[in-house]
Amino acid sequence: MSRNFSDTGSRKEHVKITSESKPGFLERLSETSGGMLMGLVTFLLAFYLLFTNEGRALRTAQSLDEGLSLVIPLDSIHTVSQQNEGRLVHLVGALSTSKPLFDPSYGLSIQAVKLKRNVEMYQWVEYEESKEYEENGETKKETKYSYNTEWKSEVVNSRNFDREIGHKNPSAMAVESFTAVSPNVQVGSFVLSKGLVDKIDDFKQLSLSHLEDPHADVTRGGDYFYHSDNPRRPEVGDLRVSFFYAGLSGDDPHLGSAEQVTVVARQRGDQLVPYHTKSGDILQILYPGDLTVEEVFQREHQGNTMKTWALRGAGWLAMFVGISLMTRIFYTLVDWFPVVRDLVNIGLKAFAFCVASSLSLLTISVGWLFYRPLWALLIGLLSVVPIVVAKSRVPPKKQQ
Repeated sequence: MSRNFSDTGSRKEHVKITSESKPGFLERLSETSGGMLMGLVTFLLAFYLLFTNEGRALRTAQSLDEGLSLVIPLDSIHTVSQQNEGRLVHLVGALSTSKPLFDPSYGLSIQAVKLKRNVEMYQWVEYEESKEYEENGETKKETKYSYNTEWKSEVVNSRNFDREIGHKNPSAMAVESFTAVSPNVQVGSFVLSKGLVDKIDDFKQLSLSHLEDPHADVTRGGDYFYHSDNPRRPEVGDLRVSFFYAGLSGDDPHLGSAEQVTVVARQRGDQLVPYHTKSGDILQILYPGDLTVEEVFQREHQGNTMKTWALRGAGWLAMFVGISLMTRIFYTLVDWFPVVRDLVNIGLKAFAFCVASSLSLLTISVGWLFYRPLWALLIGLLSVVPIVVAKSRVPPKKQQ
């Protein structure tokens, strides 16, 4: 019989106030110098990230175009043709595995590529909220610590709590999480490489409604097995276990038919292995569902574009932060004058924004120089725009 249990967490809290004298000018100047060093490192890393990202994006695009021009759709996945030996092939079919995956501790088995046991422990969790304010020439920090009991899949080290007394967690779990992977995964007569199997990661929670309690000290509630005397009111140290599967590889009365996948890889005998392109990249692609060759490579191009823009944004942000940290010293020098300080802060942010934008575009253009010189020239010219716009905003000096 299935039972649903609700969590009944308990919450405790306390407040801690610490104070320290306001740092002097030399102390703040010293802290700013350390920030300048960190800013320089971040600034240089931004150049590396932006430059290498452009080369990676272009190589990936070229590799995908090469793959699209060479790939051969297979007529049958149940026969291995020697004519396709060493060539890039495209096939669609249902996943199959030789044996089901078992978890004997809970009497559970499933015909799938992966079976994951997820163990959570009921533990104390600390939350922290801080605010700073000035009082009697001192900087005070008020920190509110609150504690709540929650289910967590990782052990929370209560020794790091501000107040461990009354909030102590066990140091380990009696039952461990793990993921079982089928040693032999096929689509028709073809065996998938480890890299292709790793791409099967769309985990779904396994329903336990058709299972019985595996042991006398384990109770099933919903889709969890509870190691608890009273799952409705769990205690710190109690466990609950859930299961997830990926890549259904056989017909199941509760879960349906085996999962269909689309694969693009190199044929080596009856194995599907990575294909090395002339650009130096590797092609081994797997998607759930039935996709045509064009749809597969369109998705890969879209993924490459999203990754490229994400890394461009990260590179620009790193450059902006680096420049902001390196110019922070000017803010520190006028920190004693509130009005001037605020104006300098706005000016430094605008300066960092313009310079980061220009240098990011210039670095991207250098990355394109060896591949598409015309585009590199256009982007290089575009890098001047933020500086020109910023300069045009500055009012001209009055003539004497």
